[in-house]
Amino acid sequence: MAQAPNGQNFLQRRIAVMGYPCVGKSSITMRFVFGTFPDAYDTTIEDFHEKSHKFNGKNYKLKITDTAGQQEYSLFPRSVTLDIDGYVMVYAINDRKSFEILSTIYDKIVENVGENIPILIVGNKQDLQHSSRTVSQAEGQKLAQKWNAVFMESSAKDNDNKDVIKIFDTILRSIEISKGNISAEKKDGCTIA
Repeated sequence: MAQAPNGQNFLQRRIAVMGYPCVGKSSITMRFVFGTFPDAYDTTIEDFHEKSHKFNGKNYKLKITDTAGQQEYSLFPRSVTLDIDGYVMVYAINDRKSFEILSTIYDKIVENVGENIPILIVGNKQDLQHSSRTVSQAEGQKLAQKWNAVFMESSAKDNDNKDVIKIFDTILRSIEISKGNISAEKKDGCTIA
């Protein structure tokens, strides 16, 4: 546990946000870190952000790696293999290719880091669900079950119900469960993470 200059203790966690190009990785990160949705931006090469965040009664300093869009045959950046506590894997609900590429990214995570790492799968661009959805919510849930990951849908643009904060709270919960700092809740015989 580190200490801030004001004497407060905080836990440091590193999170990598990964996915195909143009799925909203930077929009999610910018909405969380700065509270804004970018009207336009250049394609991300790789950005690093820090944000203080309170979760479950504890203070955290989050170090977020906003990665460049991963293509099928792209190299796995070394920055997302060292000291990463959890992964947010993003696809766009209106882009099937972005959903399919998650399997390649997942395989690279397993190959470079191992299987026992917290993963949150996020179906982004939920604001387009009525006009151009190509990936069903059930498909996202099924993939998360297969990988023992957590799943949710969001809209970085609309940020309904504070979707973006929920993304980071959810991955933090998974990280803390994996570290033994929070116990998984049991409800009706099912484990809720």
